[in-house]
Amino acid sequence: MPAEELRFEHHPFQRIGPDVHLIQDVQFALGRPLCVPINSAVLTGQEPVIIDTGSPRNRRQWLDDVFSIVEPEDVRWVFVSHEDADHTGNLETVMARCPNATLLCSWALVERFGCVYDFPLRRCRWVADGDTVDIGDRQLAVLRPPIFDSPSTLSVFDTRSRMMWATDTFATAIPGTPGSALMQDVSELDQQTWRDGMTMFGIHGLAPWVSMADPRRFAANVTTLQRLDPSVVLTGHSPSIHANRVDEACEILGSLAEAPVPPCPDQSVLDLILAAMGD
Repeated sequence: MPAEELRFEHHPFQRIGPDVHLIQDVQFALGRPLCVPINSAVLTGQEPVIIDTGSPRNRRQWLDDVFSIVEPEDVRWVFVSHEDADHTGNLETVMARCPNATLLCSWALVERFGCVYDFPLRRCRWVADGDTVDIGDRQLAVLRPPIFDSPSTLSVFDTRSRMMWATDTFATAIPGTPGSALMQDVSELDQQTWRDGMTMFGIHGLAPWVSMADPRRFAANVTTLQRLDPSVVLTGHSPSIHANRVDEACEILGSLAEAPVPPCPDQSVLDLILAAMGD
């Protein structure tokens, strides 16, 4: 099988709680036995919510997973955190198949992504940091996460399950090769690997600006998330972080503004990858 066809691999969705489901995909790193989770989520309940819409390369399986949890006509809300392709990859299809859904997103996302997607503005609700959305049997609290790669980025906190969807916060690469079981919880990572993964991804893959941020102000933003006392933190690019590891995750994240910048792969690394691939 060509190497490029191994970059993505499906893994079954994970039930986090009675009404919280994590939709899982994975992208394998180039040249190393590492992978990055590509996650989204579904909240069931009185007014079901799809949280982010996955990657276009995994469209068929992603749609099968999501609509095995909730019927399209029952979906009432679609929350899109920001415009990256691994979060918006199936947005157009979802909105077409879910006629009763309202799209929750920021004004900035609509402006930045309008060149790609013709937003159905009459079906949109624009939200911003500090807003709350009543979804029947719970509320979604909207907040700006402490670290992000797009100014449109928002996260949500489910007041009933106390699940925090932290978007790209806590993103990390994890050990993995094609065909291996996908790590489900950060407790499966040793502490140094976790710290190194969050540092590398946070600084090079997500927010190079963090090394220019004031360390105390940045750490204070992390503390704001921590004080919500989530029962579980789900993100687009990490195994699940349950309550007993949230403080540790926040300590690692809060230290990024002062962390030494790790070396970034350069052309010499690409040359080694190309040589290993052969003709």
